[in-house]
Amino acid sequence: MTADPQEGSTSMSERLQQNQLVINEFRSADGIVGGDFEGVPLLLLTTIGARSGQPRTMPMTYLRDGARLVVFAANGGRENHPGWYHNLLAAPTASIEVGSETYGVTATEIEGVERERLWAQQLEHTPYFAGFQERSGRRVPVVALARTAD
Repeated sequence: MTADPQEGSTSMSERLQQNQLVINEFRSADGIVGGDFEGVPLLLLTTIGARSGQPRTMPMTYLRDGARLVVFAANGGRENHPGWYHNLLAAPTASIEVGSETYGVTATEIEGVERERLWAQQLEHTPYFAGFQERSGRRVPVVALARTAD
């Protein structure tokens, strides 16, 4: 879960269990999640596993940028990129759930000046993301999700 500043201290199994609880709460309450994530803009991103071919759903924070939603492959400050990022590199189409709405998206990695602008905007809302990037020793990818035509 990219929204949790303490995530780096949990095992993979614990993270998957925590994510499933957030997914269940999100879906049962039309996108509203309480606790540590109350008031945090969350979406559910479903990608197709690059190796498994199976759907994979991840809750994550996002930043609205016009018609696009922007997500950040911070992976809680871990050295490696998150699985969903690798999945989108392999197949840039996915689906998202925002509130009670579900729709298809196409992912595009953002670079250069635009990446810096979006990263700075995200840090205004979630300053702990700076620590994720510092701890990871890598540049956190910024990914725009644009709605596909239905």
